[in-house]
Amino acid sequence: MQSFRCVQGERKKMNFHSYPSVLLENVVNELSMLPSVGRKTALRLALYLLRQDEQQAAALGKAIVDFRHQVHYCSECHNISDTDRCAICSDSRRDHTTVCVVEHIGDVMAIENTQQYRGVYHVLGGIISPMNGISPSDLQIASLIERVAAGSVREVILALNADIESDTTCFYIYKKLSPHTVKLTTIARGIAVGDTLEYADEITLGRSIVNRVAFSLSSEIKTDELK
Repeated sequence: MQSFRCVQGERKKMNFHSYPSVLLENVVNELSMLPSVGRKTALRLALYLLRQDEQQAAALGKAIVDFRHQVHYCSECHNISDTDRCAICSDSRRDHTTVCVVEHIGDVMAIENTQQYRGVYHVLGGIISPMNGISPSDLQIASLIERVAAGSVREVILALNADIESDTTCFYIYKKLSPHTVKLTTIARGIAVGDTLEYADEITLGRSIVNRVAFSLSSEIKTDELK
């Protein structure tokens, strides 16, 4: 009985990795290379595409190919764009004297969604990470220094993550920009809305205490809510 179950288990393992079509297997292999997509999810996506109209699958494939071959990187801030200069850098209504330095393109989108920032950006394309073989020369730090050296930038905001590698990158940029007369700031770090002090880590809580600010009623809090 035990040997029969073992054989059954082996068959299940074999069936999971066997596909009725080599074409299906190729699609699953490619989809499973995407972040957070395992082979089971890749198989569901592949079968979903197979059930769709052929034109829809062709449109998806064309969109991916066009995106990969036709997308540009802004010559000024290194954000993705359809032209040589992105819409943000080309907008005369933006404050071009304030540059927000971010790690990735997704960070630009996240800050833009807040609708609280009207300056421009500079995408590093990563952070300094000796463990991963990423040095300052692999990032867009030299072009940032060139922008500041041109003289039109008054403030550089370091909007990087709160981890050791990001802090190392911030320190490196600080040292490189120190000869220039530019204001260097970082985004505020502290306790998130809805979090409790008991479960906050020591570094975050410590920074919240050190970087404390004067109390004032937030613009989002209405006095009627306090009555």
